[in-house]
Amino acid sequence: MPDVHHLSQTAHDRLSSEFETLTTHGRVDIARKIQTARELGDLSENGDYHAAKEEQGKMEGRIRHLKALLLDAQIVDAGSTDKVAHGVIVSVSYEGDEEVEKFLIGSIEERSGDVEVVSPRSPLGEALMGHRIGDVVAYEAPGGELRVEIVDIEL
Repeated sequence: MPDVHHLSQTAHDRLSSEFETLTTHGRVDIARKIQTARELGDLSENGDYHAAKEEQGKMEGRIRHLKALLLDAQIVDAGSTDKVAHGVIVSVSYEGDEEVEKFLIGSIEERSGDVEVVSPRSPLGEALMGHRIGDVVAYEAPGGELRVEIVDIEL
């Protein structure tokens, strides 16, 4: 069974648009670049041709990634929740540390500004899911058990 990818509607729309652009305009543009480079002659020493082919490979990889992601996507709406869930930004304070850190719980594709993304399947993400402001949760990190207090939850 494929992994379900939880995405906000905004992220889903953005990724769908990117997929559409890459599979239409992107492929046409790269084909033109390759054709123009081919017209320059000897392909074995043609830097433009090799650069265009490399760009094509990266673009096709992104297209495959987006296709798989969107195929298995489930739209989540954090709505108005007072619990840590997919798509929320949670502020935590590590035990013994006064500094507050913010994390977006979700897919790396949900990236928003400078907020670090934490997968709900990571040790920290799993520990936070379903908890409320004021809760202290523990999770296993490579250096041992860590404890964090949930300071705030934003939608």
